[in-house]
Amino acid sequence: MKQLGNMLRQAQQMQQKMARMQEELAQKEIEASSGGGMVVCRVSGKQEILSLKISPEVVDPKEVEMLEDLVKAAVGEAIRKSQELVTAEMNKITGGMGLNLPKMF
Repeated sequence: MKQLGNMLRQAQQMQQKMARMQEELAQKEIEASSGGGMVVCRVSGKQEILSLKISPEVVDPKEVEMLEDLVKAAVGEAIRKSQELVTAEMNKITGGMGLNLPKMF
C-alpha cells in the first residue's frame, strides 16, 4: 500500500511540474526564417503564430507561389522548433522515460 501512495505522490508531482512547464512554455518565443530571412515567423511555446514578417522585395504579384512556399517553410520550421522545445522540457520532467504523452496544447 505504501508503494501505491508513493506512486500517486510522484504522479501528482509530475502533473504539477507539467502544469508549470506549460505556463513557462507559453511565455517562450521561437523564431524561424526562410528565403535568407525574407520571411520570418515567430511562434509561442504553445505553437501559436505571434508574428509573420515578409520583406517588401519578396512581394511580387507574379511570384505569389514562391511567397506562399517561403511562408509555409518559415511557419513549418518555427513550429518544428517549438515542438523540439516542448519535447526537451518534457524530457526534463519525465527524466527521458520516453512517455508517449498527449499533445500539450
